[in-house]
Amino acid sequence: MAAGGARVRGLMIDVRPLRRAEFRRLWASGTVTTLGAQLTAIAVPMQLYDLTGSSAYVGLAGFVGFAPMALAALWGGTLADVRDRRRVLLTTTAGIALTSLLLWAQAWARLESAGVLLALVGVQQALFGANAAVSGAVVPRLVPRELLPAANTLQSLVSWSAGIAGPLLAGALLPVVGAESLYLADAATLGAALWAVWRLPPLPPTAEQGAGTRQFVAGFRLLAARQVLLVVYLADFAALFLGMPAALFPQLARETYPGANVGVLYAAISAGGVLAALFSGGFTRTSRHGVAVAVSVCVWGLALAAFGLTDSLVVAASWLVVAGAALLTLGVFRKSVLQSAVPDGMRGRLQGVDTVIAAGGPRLGDLVHGVAGASFGATWAVTGGGVLAVTAGLALLMLFPAFRQHQAA
Repeated sequence: MAAGGARVRGLMIDVRPLRRAEFRRLWASGTVTTLGAQLTAIAVPMQLYDLTGSSAYVGLAGFVGFAPMALAALWGGTLADVRDRRRVLLTTTAGIALTSLLLWAQAWARLESAGVLLALVGVQQALFGANAAVSGAVVPRLVPRELLPAANTLQSLVSWSAGIAGPLLAGALLPVVGAESLYLADAATLGAALWAVWRLPPLPPTAEQGAGTRQFVAGFRLLAARQVLLVVYLADFAALFLGMPAALFPQLARETYPGANVGVLYAAISAGGVLAALFSGGFTRTSRHGVAVAVSVCVWGLALAAFGLTDSLVVAASWLVVAGAALLTLGVFRKSVLQSAVPDGMRGRLQGVDTVIAAGGPRLGDLVHGVAGASFGATWAVTGGGVLAVTAGLALLMLFPAFRQHQAA
């Protein structure tokens, strides 16, 4: 009995990083702020679809936000290496809160302008890119290296849990209170993040001063010199660019599952991520990070291919749960490879690249899936993307022995 209990405990999520007060406060504030962010994440595509009646515009929102997000992530990552990371994190968090207030203002004023909405999305995504790059560089300063997979899993648990509650709550509230109330709630929750960042200790740079071109280029030189990082990023980008079907959820809710709460589709992926995080003790201790990334990509693609072929909401949600579990695992190992393989003085710059890949893949994929869904139908777009993701994962595993053999330090 004792041995069985120990095995079960070994499968449960590793909470040791929460013994660190600074990380614990940052993690706790995320339980509130990520819920608010999910409200905006649902309100924007639904407002766009209601204004235009086209999934192509929903996909365009991801494309419009990609360029400013990518540039700001690279710039913010460079700043994170040469400025106090706490101050940069405070500034970008406050900027995101202000943009949420502007989103509320345009909805409250009944502007009904897709152009204004897309412009605000672009600004918010730029701030998100810089904020995410800095955040990723902060965590390795708060917890020891051996606990990075566990810390990344804990943070993912928060965001994915909000991914369940947020879409369901947004789907229920949107017809009642309108998009403006969801935007306002998002802005209010960001106060918790500002408090947690304010309580962080100073995080001065360990690299040379000056966020110039030389520092910016040095990050890409390091990336080019380490093939494993390049292949991990390529695997993640391929999975999210080819497979992420979120831009088609409004169309599927109207055509394939009429009358259903669209939040169920968004929440199902997050439910899978939460389940994987709760029982992450079985995989966060593995040392074969390269194989773990490839397996995650393949499981993600297979689940999405099956999801696209069903017209039952219950079965579809079940496949999305499997996909979500694979996506969480992919994110945990991608972050862990970056944070453990890069010196602290370069983490911000490489985290900027990581943000571009991780967030840019699905945003560009939104555009492709939106256009494909409007042209050929949602089923072909979703299933075809899943098959291509599986093909990419297997190809990378076979073509790059260093990736296949990579183990944690």
